Amino acid sequence: MSSSTPARPRNWRVIFARIAIVVVVLGLTVLFYLIRDQVETLRRFGYPGIFLINVIASGSIVLPIPALPFVFAMGAATEIYSVFWIGVAAGLGSTLGEMSGYAAGFSGQALVENMPSYRRFHDWTVRYGVLTIIVLAIIPNPFFDMAGIAAGTLRMPLWKFFLGTLIGKLIKMWIVAYAGAHSIGWIARMMGL
Repeated sequence: MSSSTPARPRNWRVIFARIAIVVVVLGLTVLFYLIRDQVETLRRFGYPGIFLINVIASGSIVLPIPALPFVFAMGAATEIYSVFWIGVAAGLGSTLGEMSGYAAGFSGQALVENMPSYRRFHDWTVRYGVLTIIVLAIIPNPFFDMAGIAAGTLRMPLWKFFLGTLIGKLIKMWIVAYAGAHSIGWIARMMGL
């Protein structure tokens, strides 16, 4: 009897911790969705604003908040901002925001384990590890959260997930900022502006 007693509180603590993480992640998602219109005001804060916008956009799991058009537009302001530092601010912010998906997976895998898209990301992560995270972080897609959830459920070390996400997000944000810097003028000339 005494051998089963210590395991019981531990199970309740684990269950409580998992539920708390899921509630916090869902709460942040709703909050980020509700303040999405205020995100544009962060633009005037430069690099810190770019960073915060990407934390907010990437921290939302259920309700997508697109940040790439903002990074593209900021890239066009090369007279004020450096494309390199726009990519760094956006990549770091996006990476930190993606930790919410990892946390959700680490704590509440039962919520998504039967979804076909989750199974695909789970299988890719099992097969290719952190390379999956890097490639999926580079590709603009709204399903990267599933990759984070898969990495969390697989208990991929947090530093590996963070590093893989950071590498992919930096590459993506540099490409988007560079495209903004070099195509806005071209688009304006095409439209005769």
